[in-house]
Amino acid sequence: MKLRFTKMHGLGNDFVVIDATRTQVDLTPARVKAIADRHFGVGCDQLLVVEPATQPGVDFRYRIFNADGGEVEQCGNGARCFVRFVHDKGLTDKREIRVETKSGVIAPCLREDGLVTVDMGVPELTPAKVPFVSDSDAFVQPLQVGEATVAITAVSMGNPHAVQVVADVDAAPVAEQGALIECHPRFPARVNAGFLQVVDANRVRLRVFERGAGETLACGTGACAAVVTGIVRNLVVSPVRVETRGGELEIAWGGPGTPVLMTGPAVTVFEGEMSLD
Repeated sequence: MKLRFTKMHGLGNDFVVIDATRTQVDLTPARVKAIADRHFGVGCDQLLVVEPATQPGVDFRYRIFNADGGEVEQCGNGARCFVRFVHDKGLTDKREIRVETKSGVIAPCLREDGLVTVDMGVPELTPAKVPFVSDSDAFVQPLQVGEATVAITAVSMGNPHAVQVVADVDAAPVAEQGALIECHPRFPARVNAGFLQVVDANRVRLRVFERGAGETLACGTGACAAVVTGIVRNLVVSPVRVETRGGELEIAWGGPGTPVLMTGPAVTVFEGEMSLD
């Protein structure tokens, strides 16, 4: 099987993007893992697939596969690359499109300055809908992680996040705690673990241990969840600059019941063809 692909990234969170609008692509978990392998494949954090829409009122369907082969609900940095891809490939001439994902419809917009703004939808803070097992609806909840108890805020941006506030993101135990939080039994669908440092009212630093991918250089939905956390905990005010190891995002949120808007870059690196068994 010959597979044409485009390699892209959003702040170093890198993707293999496949156009399946004309020809169906058979992607088994084993094939996804082979593509994502950084030594024997192309290498990526996630594989993104562009498909025809399956419902009225939207332009495309957007599927996301983590490096471990599992399909997931949402990817913010990938959404920015998605709109850049379909525009550059001539699949649409619209700068703003509506895209169906496993978790609902999002609306990315390619701006004249080359940056992309994505309406990421309304965040969900009700534990059962994250999903997060808890008998409390409090924004800040204790979570036993190994020998430590950490304070987290559970947020869904279409995918689940557990955000904790730390004094210094560089010194945070991201690898150790991130792996434990990702598979914590109180998160039945697993979870992305965010480590948030507040710099001032409009600027934060962030590292994210992503579900199925490990720590990435940036996480778009993680940045959204972190800002939502900061706002509901009265630590920051919108808009907020989120500094990741791969670069900066701007996140704006008007509060409960309103959508989160994420703005950042999307870059094409190269194109190629790969043989798959």
